[in-house]
Amino acid sequence: MDLELAEARVIVTGGASNIGRGIVHGFAREGARIVLADRDGEQALRVRDEAMALGASALEVLEIDLTDDGAGTRVAARAVDAWGGLDVLVNNAGWSVPGFLTEQTDRALWQRTVETNLFTAIDCTQAALVPMGEAGTGAIVFISSDAAFGAIRQGVYGTTKAGLIALARTTAREQGRRGIRSNVVCPGLVLPDEGGVGSASLWAAGRDAVFDDDQIEYVRRQTPLRRLTTPDDIADAVVWLSSPRAARQVTGQVVAVGGGSVMP
Repeated sequence: MDLELAEARVIVTGGASNIGRGIVHGFAREGARIVLADRDGEQALRVRDEAMALGASALEVLEIDLTDDGAGTRVAARAVDAWGGLDVLVNNAGWSVPGFLTEQTDRALWQRTVETNLFTAIDCTQAALVPMGEAGTGAIVFISSDAAFGAIRQGVYGTTKAGLIALARTTAREQGRRGIRSNVVCPGLVLPDEGGVGSASLWAAGRDAVFDDDQIEYVRRQTPLRRLTTPDDIADAVVWLSSPRAARQVTGQVVAVGGGSVMP
């Protein structure tokens, strides 16, 4: 099926590593034009080369800290200035440090988690709604997490990801009359591919710094399909939800892509 995303104007925040990189690859295979917004410019340039080799029509790298004031406006403007509008926004930027709720008492950690996972999505969404509203069409996909429904060692992170679901559904209800769709993808545990992260990624310190082998095996055993989720799995769902043809009547929905790890 032609998803009608060739030449689509797409923003992917946090697109340089792991899930974001996979999403960029997914849109590249459809021939989209992509703004990759990430604070890791070096890794973003590597992903740009990969995406162009996969078939992207164009890719603009925007090295930016999305927690800065006005960042969302700058991101949206990059697509509008380059291509005259915006068709898809993927709010993927995120950050986490796993830990039990009783141990994560550092307010600075809470603040960084909320700023990165939730505030950046609010900012970029508000900015994207301007050109989308003027065009009377658009799709926004929020990357949440199965931790949004409660997960061990994910209390603060999961709280921010649950907030994204409320934000996405509010956007769907308010903006549907303007032709704008808003949906959520909730990944399970996604381990990065080899070479799939940069120095600024939370995975840069090594996989065991985030999840050790025993924890990964526990997740796998608790997953009905008994396999872990890949970046391509997430990308396939995001690209489908972004399609003005395949998902034209889909909005306000939460799609869990984790082998059944959660079933919202």
